[in-house]
Amino acid sequence: MAALATCLIFSSTLHAQVEPRTTGTFEPTWESLSQYQVPEWFRDAKFGIWAHWGPQCQPEQGDWFARFMYVEGSPEYKWFTEHYGPQSKFGFKDICNDWKAEKWNPERLVALYKKAGAKYFFAMGNHHDNMDLWDSKYQPWNSVNIGPKKDIIGGWAKAARKNGLYFGVSLHAAHAWLWYETAQRADKTGPYAGKPYDGKMTKADGKGTWWEGMDPQNLYAQNHELSRYSDDVNAIHRQWHWNADEGVTLPDQAYSDNFYNRTVDVINKYKPDLLYFDDTALPLWPASDAGLRIASHYYNSSAKDHNGVVSNVIFGKILTDEQKQALVWDVEMGAPDKIQEKPWQTCTCIGGWHYKRSIYDNKGYKSATIVIRMLADVVSKNGNLLLNIPVRGDGSIDEQEELVVKDITDWMKVNQEGIFGTRPWKIFGEGPVAEQANPINAQGFNEGMYRKFTEKEIRFMTKGNVLYAHVLGWPAENAVTVKSLATGSLIFDGTILSVEILGAGKAKYTQTVEGLTVQLPAKRPNPISFTLKITTK
Repeated sequence: MAALATCLIFSSTLHAQVEPRTTGTFEPTWESLSQYQVPEWFRDAKFGIWAHWGPQCQPEQGDWFARFMYVEGSPEYKWFTEHYGPQSKFGFKDICNDWKAEKWNPERLVALYKKAGAKYFFAMGNHHDNMDLWDSKYQPWNSVNIGPKKDIIGGWAKAARKNGLYFGVSLHAAHAWLWYETAQRADKTGPYAGKPYDGKMTKADGKGTWWEGMDPQNLYAQNHELSRYSDDVNAIHRQWHWNADEGVTLPDQAYSDNFYNRTVDVINKYKPDLLYFDDTALPLWPASDAGLRIASHYYNSSAKDHNGVVSNVIFGKILTDEQKQALVWDVEMGAPDKIQEKPWQTCTCIGGWHYKRSIYDNKGYKSATIVIRMLADVVSKNGNLLLNIPVRGDGSIDEQEELVVKDITDWMKVNQEGIFGTRPWKIFGEGPVAEQANPINAQGFNEGMYRKFTEKEIRFMTKGNVLYAHVLGWPAENAVTVKSLATGSLIFDGTILSVEILGAGKAKYTQTVEGLTVQLPAKRPNPISFTLKITTK
């Protein structure tokens, strides 16, 4: 009864109001949303950079820290107890306040990413940890009230627009309800065995603390029964789709309304060009229609601001064919193995999603070579690449990350013509990996293929009467042969007028039944890879 009473109080204070939804062409149904058309600017943009940054970066212990710090025996739990003590006395709410972002310089970082070729920039608005990174009307646990005492989204938005980049916000908080269930636990062994962690604390427990007057349940949202199998920390993956048959305790109306209000608030305040949801289809679907209402508001608002044209983008994961009409499909850490009819995006990171110190210590970042291979492959299949550069808790990036960004920048200076504004060709590529099946696993997770790439992998894209062939490595010999452009090819029946190597000028070539063979320059215009610019008629 006490938990129910608290939930009702929570509901009455933060959920009595529901933000109005902008009406127009789009209604909150999949059928109505299927009228959506992806804007051409997004198809031209091809490359974005993401700051997947929030309070979980403060410990520098990697992704999902706020969940695993409550899993007894896990590396995150061990690190946390060594640094902060027992979770019954100090929890993630306190880390949120410890996070100060004292070295954060959004204008410098966004300018750096623009030089690297990014056409859009994404900032994280909230993660599964449920803290909002703006002056949130509906979430007191936000970055203006506590921690940095800064409007993080506002700062990123200003920097992105100053640099002429499209601006996106990623919102992941729909799953806090389930994700934070580990905070309801207690140690099973040791001096604090049986003493509950802070996941069920309420406003009354804050007397005399730094958070006096705030309700931890606005952050943790744990005044509900545990989901079935909650003792299995990995069960969350099969319960991610809000499938009650898998035992997940479904969120109540107050929780769904709060997520809706917070999302509409960030849309109305900052008017982002892109919205990313870390959800199957839309947030809370099918347990709630909150995601459908958000999408219809977002599209109608854009149309109202742009003379009836919807100019923005929403991403969703694991989409049905019907849902791909309404949203842009996002693939996490991977790519489909063929050209997609509709534009899509892959998201990946050079390290972990949240900053992890051990990746830095072990020099474990993805190289610019891997990033460029991925970019070329994704673009050849009608996709865009969104790349996370992990940000440290203090708001800076480290020197190894700076070097990766510099190497991407150097490659773009030479080869960007063959990326931006292009469209897929008849086939996406040739080479040993291109010719193998490489199915997606759930959200994606098949990007290991990029480590297998050699100079034999070639990816194609077009612009007007130009075919670009990205050769994703340098052959040991002084020539490269593109088999798909052989005389008599069933793929290519045009005439080659000229061949240029971007950054090196005109190249000598011959076309035979074996393929188009191009002579390579003695000096490489970039050490990573090169692009053939083939003018045809």
